[in-house]
Amino acid sequence: MIQFLLSLAFMYFGYLKLTAHPMHVENFTEVYGYGKTIMYCIGAIEVTSGIGLLIGFMKKGFVPISSGALAVVMVGAITTHLKVGQGIEVAMKPFIFFVLSVVIFLVSTSESDED
Repeated sequence: MIQFLLSLAFMYFGYLKLTAHPMHVENFTEVYGYGKTIMYCIGAIEVTSGIGLLIGFMKKGFVPISSGALAVVMVGAITTHLKVGQGIEVAMKPFIFFVLSVVIFLVSTSESDED
């Protein structure tokens, strides 16, 4: 269930980045100083990994790759929020997504070891 909900969340947040939602454009260009290209890349990783988590229900090999990629992206998000001074309150959402991604990664890799 967590894997399904996480996939939906990342597909949604990635979609907002890929469609250049004004809030994300402002954050990436003015607050973080990254630019639109990075925003589109992160959005593509989020959508692709979210889809990978869904495919993982049928093909288990997609889960560790997708959840691992999402965990790396969330480390970047946490670092970015803290670096620009937004505080732990803002960094908490990506931290929770990081923890969930790591849990899914660990569960999926332990299941593949048992096969």
